[in-house]
Amino acid sequence: MCTVVIDVAPSPGEGARLLAVRDEDPDRPWDDLGQWWPDTHPGVVGIRDRRAGGAWLAADAAVGRLAVLLNRADVLGLPESDVRSRGSLALESVAGRSPEGPLPMHGFNLLEVTAQASRVLSWDGVELRETAVPAGVHMIAHDDLDDPGTARIDAWLPRFAASAGDGTPAGGWDERWVAVLAESASLSPEDDRAIVRDNRVHGYPTMSLLFCTAEVAPGSLQVSSRVLADPGHWG
Repeated sequence: MCTVVIDVAPSPGEGARLLAVRDEDPDRPWDDLGQWWPDTHPGVVGIRDRRAGGAWLAADAAVGRLAVLLNRADVLGLPESDVRSRGSLALESVAGRSPEGPLPMHGFNLLEVTAQASRVLSWDGVELRETAVPAGVHMIAHDDLDDPGTARIDAWLPRFAASAGDGTPAGGWDERWVAVLAESASLSPEDDRAIVRDNRVHGYPTMSLLFCTAEVAPGSLQVSSRVLADPGHWG
């Protein structure tokens, strides 16, 4: 039940910046931001899932591409033995190979970001849909872009949007958004409005483990990560 906030520049081709929070089972092994795929994806940095070998977030500065993977519900009817891991999606995306349906995978939202445009590819087990991310501030989690039925989006999208346009220098956008993220953490991590989350009460073994900030601009891509010392808790 990850969460991404993205601000797409008002003029086409000027890029986007984002804040992405990763929720995962804390007992599932993973590696922080690094170049973990030198043989197959040289130069790509990402957050690696050790078990499947794939990436939650991947970025290639040389080509100016970034991708983030979020799980979503599906109606896939395949036996688990025939289901493929979604971990390859972000890596393939930054290599210029976006998924095409049908897919033997559980549901996902794949956010693809370049300086030219951003979009979400959504798979529900039956249909692969594309949603362009328009200019401005948006959020996505386990359902559609800016879904008002997702409690954390309904609660925090206005705050992130206001922070993005508060008149302070553009270079401080990440600190402002991290401050909003910290503000959101005043909620219990079990609250459905929380962004820093403990999802076990909702029937999932996942907790917020880290967050990344990234900016994709013409000729430039920067990404950084911060690991939470205590999964599911800000402090």
